[in-house]
Amino acid sequence: MAKKAKPNVDKIVKKVNKEFEKTSSQIESLISDALKQFDSLQHQVQDPIRKLLKEVDELREREMKRFNDEFERRMEEFHELQSSVLERLGVASKEDIRKAEKESKKESSKAPAKKAASPTKKAAATTKKPAAKKAPAPKAAAKAPAKAAVKKAPVVKAKKPADKSNLTLVKGIGPATAEKMKAAGITSIDQIANPSPDDQEKLKAFSKVKGFSQFTAEAKKIS
Repeated sequence: MAKKAKPNVDKIVKKVNKEFEKTSSQIESLISDALKQFDSLQHQVQDPIRKLLKEVDELREREMKRFNDEFERRMEEFHELQSSVLERLGVASKEDIRKAEKESKKESSKAPAKKAASPTKKAAATTKKPAAKKAPAPKAAAKAPAKAAVKKAPVVKAKKPADKSNLTLVKGIGPATAEKMKAAGITSIDQIANPSPDDQEKLKAFSKVKGFSQFTAEAKKIS
């Protein structure tokens, strides 16, 4: 029995080993397939990114080139404008100034030197005779003082005597009140200015008139 059991165990071990190898090969194949898929996915992701980065670099280079070209063109226009403005203002550039200096030096070296003026002539030119002073003009004779205008004395006109029978001359007494006073027996301003006891009784009838308390004072100013 022991001999028969041993071959059965060997068969089982072999079978298990085969199965293990089979499963391990399947696992390896699955892992390899997964790695392949991962690589393909990685390529699928990286390729568009690389392409996009490449396009971005190309675009940047084009824009930088365009910017540089535009900058150079603008600088040339600026220099042309600057030179035209300087020409209009009459200001020459440094190169033109240098050329003009060289030409002037050449001409000055060719031209003969002028003779210096003699010192006697210079002295004669510098020493001029002083101009004769003019005599001061005689002062104009002082004008005679104007005659003082005789002021005329103001003519004082004689004031006309106030009509004391006109009671309206008293401040505060109107025409209607004046008629009532005359009807009451007050016919003169003097009766208001210096009223007698009888006149005072008559004036009391007009005590309600506005400004009655000032009638006597105003009447005295007139009388």
